[in-house]
Amino acid sequence: MRPKGSKEELAVRRKLAVKELKKGKGVCEVARQFDASSSSVSRWKRAYEEEGWAGLEPKRHPGRKPKVTEDDFDRLEELLLQGARAHGYPNDLWTLKRVKKLIKEEFEVDLHISNVWTLLNERMNWSVQKPEDVAAEKDEEKIKDWREKRWPHIKKAQTRG
Repeated sequence: MRPKGSKEELAVRRKLAVKELKKGKGVCEVARQFDASSSSVSRWKRAYEEEGWAGLEPKRHPGRKPKVTEDDFDRLEELLLQGARAHGYPNDLWTLKRVKKLIKEEFEVDLHISNVWTLLNERMNWSVQKPEDVAAEKDEEKIKDWREKRWPHIKKAQTRG
């Protein structure tokens, strides 16, 4: 089980343990003092002998190599800014499914839909946008006429009743 403490605190613990070893204490004695296994203390000792104090520093664990590279992000943003219509969709609304399909076609990477959201939101700082509902048959003249002539009569009727 991993001991409690940040990686920096654990590095300090390793360095203190090695200092005790350098004073002449035995591996088992130092292991008891620092509540560690003797195999861990031996490993710390070996790391110090091979690499010096740097061998006791925390190691970076980068994880899995990303499927979508930084260059791909730039290209993806260019493609998304072209709009969905430019990619054969009937409107300019980008949905997660559409973006997922675009990524698969352009970069040959099949991401889960939740990872598409993470990519757009956390990596590219894109957010959810709700499209405005605009009637296709909207007539500004009729709206203005209704607002000036009909609405005042409706409003008066409501206040009287």
